[in-house]
Amino acid sequence: MRPKSAAERRPVTVWNVTRGCNLRCIHCYTDSEARRYSGELTTEQGKALIDDLAQFGIPALLFSGGEPLMRDDLFELVAHATGQGVRPTLSTNGTLIDEAMARRIKDAGFTYVGISLDGIGEINDCFRGVEGAYERAMRGFQACKSVEQRVGLRLTLTRHNYRDLHNIFDFIQREGVDRACFYHLCYAGRGADIAQDDLTHEESREAVDILLQRTQDFAERGLDKEILTVDNHVDGVYAYLKLKEAADPRAQEVYDLLKWNGGGMFSSGVGIGDIDFLGNVHPDQFWMHHSLGNVKERPFSAIWTDPDEPLLKLLRNRRDNVKGRCHRCQFFEICGGAMRVRADAMYGDPMAPDPACYLTDEEIGVTDKDREEMKADGDYFHEDYWLTGNSNGGDAR
Repeated sequence: MRPKSAAERRPVTVWNVTRGCNLRCIHCYTDSEARRYSGELTTEQGKALIDDLAQFGIPALLFSGGEPLMRDDLFELVAHATGQGVRPTLSTNGTLIDEAMARRIKDAGFTYVGISLDGIGEINDCFRGVEGAYERAMRGFQACKSVEQRVGLRLTLTRHNYRDLHNIFDFIQREGVDRACFYHLCYAGRGADIAQDDLTHEESREAVDILLQRTQDFAERGLDKEILTVDNHVDGVYAYLKLKEAADPRAQEVYDLLKWNGGGMFSSGVGIGDIDFLGNVHPDQFWMHHSLGNVKERPFSAIWTDPDEPLLKLLRNRRDNVKGRCHRCQFFEICGGAMRVRADAMYGDPMAPDPACYLTDEEIGVTDKDREEMKADGDYFHEDYWLTGNSNGGDAR
């Protein structure tokens, strides 16, 4: 059921059930390795968490990691979730899925399985840090397809793979992939170590152009594919501007839908939340450096609705707190300032502009006068990181 407004959403909740993982991905936001970590929620603590989430009315619970299939009691927890009416989804690297595991996943009631893949063949294995990860992930994908489990792929855009996007779309068609999510890089965990591998603004535009073109091609040929972009809400603005430039009659409808959704304004800390392996609660899975509280001490519902939590107050009132060019952007109501965690990672300020916004000042309506006023007010954030590689917040401002 759609809420009356996006601001009234209950959060889709990510639960990192374990930090352990059989791979070592270079952009992993949890910095996971193939070992056991202490302090993870017990089975009984996990069930108590699920009971609270069910009563709170979350729309879905995403079992993530690390690699969630490495947790011995995963299916016991999933059974408890479905018994409480909670819709479970699975985020996995896919390498541990054979046909028997796929059948078990299907029978457990997972509504969707997202398998991470970041390129074809060796490109993916380089990302995953393990040789043969691509072949095993594809085996897992095909096993899910064979048992009619709803499944899709997730890819993180970096300089290592964005030039291979046409081959990836050919692969999506060839392998019968019905859903693919393209993530923009967030600088969390080991992802912070490869921030220099993020796309420049020009490269981001080039990548999104390819995504739009190839998705339109699928639609025109009657191929039913869901292609999504994630973690950069400016993509919606860019798509709208493309439609407007082409005088497409759908442009206003797209704008209205984006306005209802609110972009990042109603995402982190509103429409999505995270619980890590230790029970710490975060505005989303990329905010693990900031804990809102711990479910071992207080229920998630109490933590999430705490009116005095400073970061949540900022995230839930972005309009009055966001700074720089984001504050003056004419499309704020449909972008919502995108990813605040990226601003925090780059500038040490969660209300600074999102450094991954690839729209020009002219496109968003920021004038020379605006820039002079921002400099005078100490509210001007240089964006030359993308040219210089300088990520030092003090020097960049």
